[in-house]
Order: sequence, then C-alpha cells, then structure tokens
Amino acid sequence: MIAIDGSYGEGGGAIIRTATALSALTGKPIHITNIRANRPKKGLAPQHLTAIKALSSLTSASCSGLKLGSREIYFKPGPISGGNYHIDIKTAGSTTLVLQSLMIPSMFADSTVNLVIKGGTDVKWSPTFDYLKNVTLPFLRVLGYMARIDLIKRGFYPRGGGIIKAKINPIKRLKPINLTKLEISGFNGISHCSKLPCHVATRQAQKATEILEKKGYPVEIDVQCIDNSISPGSAIVLWTRGNYPLGGSDIGEPGKRAETVAKNAADELLDQISKNSPLDKYMGDQIIPYMAITGRSSIKTAELTKHTVTNIYVAEKIMDKKFKVEGKIGEPAIISIE
Repeated sequence: MIAIDGSYGEGGGAIIRTATALSALTGKPIHITNIRANRPKKGLAPQHLTAIKALSSLTSASCSGLKLGSREIYFKPGPISGGNYHIDIKTAGSTTLVLQSLMIPSMFADSTVNLVIKGGTDVKWSPTFDYLKNVTLPFLRVLGYMARIDLIKRGFYPRGGGIIKAKINPIKRLKPINLTKLEISGFNGISHCSKLPCHVATRQAQKATEILEKKGYPVEIDVQCIDNSISPGSAIVLWTRGNYPLGGSDIGEPGKRAETVAKNAADELLDQISKNSPLDKYMGDQIIPYMAITGRSSIKTAELTKHTVTNIYVAEKIMDKKFKVEGKIGEPAIISIE
C-alpha cells in the first residue's frame, strides 16, 4: 500500500486525480490522507469524488472513504476494462479534469474506452474543452496516444449541464519524448458564447486578433455563437501553430468585458511564448504522468508550477521513477527522467 500525503505541494485536487489515475494504471493500491488540506473547503468535492468513482468503475476497484468531504481514502484497483462509461458530475465541476484522470489508465485498457461526461466544459481553475482538444491531445499524439474527444454541449458555471464524449483506443506503449525547442508559424483560436448576444464572441475574437497580429503571424479565430447551454457563458482559447501548441485562455464573467477576456487570454499566451519553451505551464504539469510511463524523456516548460512539482511527487511515489528538475518554481524549467 503506497502512502500519499494529500497536503504535499499545492495540496489540492490534482494530487488526488493523479494518484488514483496512476494507481489505476499500475494496479498498485494507495492510501491518501490530508485530502485537499490546503484548500478552504477541505476533503473531496463532487468533481474529485466523481473522478475516483469513475476510475473505480474502470478498474473494478475496492475503495473506502468515497464520500463528500472525506479527507482520507483507500483505493485498490483491478484490471482496466474497456467499454462504455457514463459519468455525471451533477454540478458545474470540470468534465476535462475528470477526463484527464481517466485518460491515463484508459490507454492500456483491454479494449476501447468510450466515455460520456456531464458537467462544466468551460469553468475556472481547469482546462477548457477547447484547450484539451487543441493543446493537450496534439502533445499526447506525439507520444503515440490514440484518442478523440467531441463536444456535445457547452456547460458553464453555475449549472453545468455540458456534455463531452471521448473515445480512447488501447495502445501497447508510449514513445519517449524530447521537447525543448519552440517553433511558431501562426495562431489559432475559438471564441464562443452561449445565451448571450453574438457580439460577445465576435468582440473577444476581434480583440485577440488585434493583439496577436502585432507578433507578425497570421491569426485564425473561429467564432461560435450557440444557445443550447443551461447557463449563459463565454470563453476564448488561443493556441500557437508550429511544432507544438502553447495555449492561453480566459472565461467570461458577469460584468467582465469581452475585450478584457480576450486580452487576458492573449497576454497569457504571449507570456508563455516569451519563455521560448515548447510546453506552456499547464502542459508542463499534465505531461508528468506520461513521462513517468515512457521513461527516458526530457521537456522544457515555460513555467515550473506547484502543480508540476506535485505531479512529480506522485509519479515518483507510484511509478518508482526519478525526475530531474532544472529550474525554480515560477520560472522556465527543464524536466527529465531517465
């Protein structure tokens, strides 16, 4: 039984999702304590509980402590089974964070894993659907990962109700990676709104285009105006064209101008680019579990974050691998594993 301290590093939900995902992948049982000890609302929230229950179904795991607010769980997985899984967070909790957890073990299931996840698709403190599709998945395909994700319905805070689908095909192994150089040939993006005037999405796109065109590269931003969500909302996601995509995004809020949303996303992307790294700070932490699976790999990330350090802690504990980090938190870093 591997002991995981849930208060380590950023002490939030990431350590729970990564630990249970890698446990499901390896079949190694884990005991997590101090769950979300560094958060105002400690213990399991609906989103985390949903992810663990989904991983439990995927692996026929035996568990204890699976209830809202729990600060301690035991998780003992069995074999990874393909099939069809329907998951409902029942809040605006992030569908993409739940999917990220399931993506790690699902690639080694005994058959294709088909997922339908209901909740929030564009919510704070998590990657949006468009980031996951246009930044995360292209990176993972370089490693040999085989998956497709589709957006069925947008879901915003506070009611959620969004739906995403994923099809994850089984593979034999992942390829080691060496990602240290950045090349850019242009910018792409998606600006969208639902149950709001269409000019909101248009203004977001126009402002982002105005800012990014100053870099001298072509900019293509798709504008989407829909009306099928159950809560109004807007967001914009931007990413680079080139060898590997870097991303920047922001989400609309009541009283927040469309131009501000666009500027925040564009400024975030340009800041990542200024670090001359092929991975933005979010991919820098998402890639860690996959590096632990592949072994001998090296990446340069635009910013070493607490989430990255936390994922390294979990990966080393469960995967018996040793990472080397050259850089400080808040700065660009090279991360390697042998």
